[in-house]
Amino acid sequence: MIPLQLSLKNFLSYREASLDFSGLHTACICGANGAGKSSLLEAITWSIWGQSRAASEDDAIANGAADMRVDFTFQLHGVIYRIIRSRQRGGSGSLELQVMTDQTFKSLTQKGVKATQALIDEYLKIDYDTFINSAYLRQGKADEFMLKKAGERKQILADLLKLDQYEDLSEQSRKIASQHKAQISAIKQQCAKDLERLDQIPYVSTHCQATQFEIDGLQAIQATEQTVLDTLKTTAKQRETYHQQLQWSQQRQQELQNDLLQIQQDLAKTQLEGQNLASLLAQGVSIELAYQQYQALEIAVTDWEQKYYRYQQLQTQSQQTTAQIQQRSQQFQIQLSQMTTNQSALQQQVQEQAAILATATDTDRAFGLLQQHQQQLHRLDELYQQVAPLYQRQREIQNHVDRLTAQQQAKSEQQTQQINQLQKQLAQQPELTKQLQLIEQQITVLEQQRVDLDRVREEGQDRRSTIDRLQAERQGYERQLQQLHHKLITLTDTEDASCPLCNHPLSGEHWEHFLASNHADRESITQQLTLLTENELVATREREGFVKEYKEIAAQLAGDQQLLETKGQVVAALATLATQAVSLELLQQEQQDLLLSIEQRRYAQDFWAELQELAEYLQELGYDEKNHAAARSDVDRYRWAEFKIVQMAEASCKQQQLTQQQEQLQTKIEECQQQWQALDRDSPLQQELQAVQTEMLALGYDAQQHQQAQMQLRQSPGIQAQYQAWQQAQISQPQILERIKQLQQQYQQKLASQQQAGAECAKTAQLLANLPEQSDKVAELEQQMIDRRQQLDQQFAILGQLTEQLAQLEKLRLSLQEQEAEIQACRQQQLIYDELTKAFGKNGIQALIIENILPQLESEANQILRRLSNNQFHIQFITQKSTKKASRSKKASVKNAKLIDTLDIVIGDVNGTRPYENYSGGEAFRINFSIRLALAKLLSQRAGTPLQMLIVDEGFGTQDQEGCDRLIAAINAIANDFKCILAVTHMPQFKEAFHTRIEVMKTVEGSKIEVFT
Repeated sequence: MIPLQLSLKNFLSYREASLDFSGLHTACICGANGAGKSSLLEAITWSIWGQSRAASEDDAIANGAADMRVDFTFQLHGVIYRIIRSRQRGGSGSLELQVMTDQTFKSLTQKGVKATQALIDEYLKIDYDTFINSAYLRQGKADEFMLKKAGERKQILADLLKLDQYEDLSEQSRKIASQHKAQISAIKQQCAKDLERLDQIPYVSTHCQATQFEIDGLQAIQATEQTVLDTLKTTAKQRETYHQQLQWSQQRQQELQNDLLQIQQDLAKTQLEGQNLASLLAQGVSIELAYQQYQALEIAVTDWEQKYYRYQQLQTQSQQTTAQIQQRSQQFQIQLSQMTTNQSALQQQVQEQAAILATATDTDRAFGLLQQHQQQLHRLDELYQQVAPLYQRQREIQNHVDRLTAQQQAKSEQQTQQINQLQKQLAQQPELTKQLQLIEQQITVLEQQRVDLDRVREEGQDRRSTIDRLQAERQGYERQLQQLHHKLITLTDTEDASCPLCNHPLSGEHWEHFLASNHADRESITQQLTLLTENELVATREREGFVKEYKEIAAQLAGDQQLLETKGQVVAALATLATQAVSLELLQQEQQDLLLSIEQRRYAQDFWAELQELAEYLQELGYDEKNHAAARSDVDRYRWAEFKIVQMAEASCKQQQLTQQQEQLQTKIEECQQQWQALDRDSPLQQELQAVQTEMLALGYDAQQHQQAQMQLRQSPGIQAQYQAWQQAQISQPQILERIKQLQQQYQQKLASQQQAGAECAKTAQLLANLPEQSDKVAELEQQMIDRRQQLDQQFAILGQLTEQLAQLEKLRLSLQEQEAEIQACRQQQLIYDELTKAFGKNGIQALIIENILPQLESEANQILRRLSNNQFHIQFITQKSTKKASRSKKASVKNAKLIDTLDIVIGDVNGTRPYENYSGGEAFRINFSIRLALAKLLSQRAGTPLQMLIVDEGFGTQDQEGCDRLIAAINAIANDFKCILAVTHMPQFKEAFHTRIEVMKTVEGSKIEVFT
């Protein structure tokens, strides 16, 4: 990941800030404590992973702000990506991922922040923890690793390598194994219970057979009782049938008796009705005469009522006609009033039109002038239609020419600025040339010193090899002395000593010979040890002299890398100035051509020619905007005459219309007056009124005679009803006689049916008396059968339970087999997860990973350390050591030693090996830095992504000037391994060593960023 651009808004101490990383290779982020240096790095981690040093995301929002936003652009595997993360205070946040295609950013944002974050992690192949332990070298991490005990270093390395996931897997495997073990125990307990239940099978089977035997006996008794019950029910059913027939016969006999009584009553009633009809028919002559008189009176009343109705109609018609005559007279009066008013209004309008026609002379003269001015305006309008497109084209060309002129002038000004800038830069060429000559002289001297340094190093290494050889020989002679001394003590302590070579007992002569030989060997070895010690001291003094000389020369060569880098920068600057000198000549010539082109108008020549042609053609047409405007003004001044002419024509026409209307209105007034006068004399309404009055007199209606006839009719109301009853009696008398005859016949039939029903009733009663009563026996037998059925149901229930119990026991037998198989499977799984628990544990995969990773870590750390120390230091990781020291007894053996796991770090230099604590601050820092950087590279490689960016914040405040120089040299030594290196410090002497500085300043408006190169 290579950073390109970082923009911040309201993030921690920043309000609005932006940092461009383009062209930054090795840079220093500097500023006072609390200025916001670390906030820049926190912004990068927060934008990518949403994590920072703040306790919560809202705490990262600047004080007083409602939201924050970080925009980070970076390059990964040659592709440019952009991440935009924002958050509202107290609300939710948003995350966008974009990729650059065709110079534009295309969105890769997924649905939801989690999905987008997962996609970012997939692209980067590194998480937050790995990043801050790899690309971000935080202060104290390497010291922590080095200063811990050997037994604790493995845990730190495991934490950095995230081996705790294997510990989690080991714990999960242990839990699963425990679950399988518990499951096996539970299944075994259940199997024991099931085996106890299987012992019940013989008892349940015997009980089941006994129950079936009892059921068979109960079913046989039940069948016998059912046969007896069926016989008794048949007899009872027959008796019930006879009893129902007897009841029906008795009921029928009673119904017939009731019918006879009803027929007797109907016969008596009908006979009485016949007698009444015969009496009414005897009065027929008198009833018919009275009815004829009643009809004559009704005719007279009807005639008077018709005359009354007609009289009322004529009276109403007379009143209506009179009202119409009055209404018509009022209408004539209103019409005459309206027409008189209209006549006055017409007279006033005639006078108004006459006043308008009186101005005809002035109007005609003005209208003539208007026509002349309109002709002039029409000619100018046609001319304007011709020149308007030409003016439009002229303006367009002029605007385009003005834009091109401005562009040429702007280009000339830009060239002037570039020329001035190049001239200022070229003024530095003599100074840079002089500086280059001085640097080359210094490099020549340093090259000679480097040859001396190689010679001294080879001599020192040769003396070191001599010392090691002499030490090895001295240790050999010392062991020989110890063996001789041990042999002498052994032979002295033993009474019956024997020769160690031939195993024969030592006599006095042999013993003296052995002592003399032992003494001679000891003297020879002692002389050799003395000689070796002298030679070793000489070699040590010589080596110390070479070491001292080596350090002096190395100190003089400390600035070699910086001097070479400075030379490269000066050479590059001179090459750039040479190129800029050529560019300056070309730029000056180009500016002269451009100024001459502007002066002579050699650009846009087609447009300039077209402008000239348009100007000449417009001058030829002779169009003048002022004349056009004057013509419009003259037409507007006499525009009223046009309206006045139309008004006069309308007035003349309207005056003729008003004269005709006056004549027509006068005729209508006269006609209305004549119709009003004729209304009371010979109008149709007056004639209609006279006809109605004549008909009323001819009708002859007398109201008193009408009332007398109505009174006589009301005094004889029963005559009509008596006449209708007499007519009805004539019709009903034959029917009544026929009805009496029918009732007498029905009485005889009902009487015969009653006698027959009585005989059937006696017969059925005799049959019923012959059948015995069996209801008590049936009830008793039914109760017995119910009891028997209950016993049978109980036995069936018991049999069902026993059968189900046998089936369950059989299933239980099969289940036991399955449980045995399940126990075997669980035991197999338990064994597997027990093995996984051991494999994922500290002594399994974790130890194997560390064992495999340490050689790579050691190689990487030594490679970096050699570059930092000029091959003076070497690191070795030791993972096992013995728990026992060599025994002093003669029976001591290597077999007694026992190895344990450890992580010791052995550091060697030209003086041999010594503890880490004995190294100076600068030396310790380089060792720490090498191990820390090796760990960072290792973590990055395990994450699957190359480590292209490095952020160094490794305790620069604790370094003196020499330490800072070493750190700068260390960073420069590894600069080619990274695309971007950022060093964070607040020390002025440290930041001055970098050509590129990112200054962070704290202001009242928040932290500000300024880049110096």
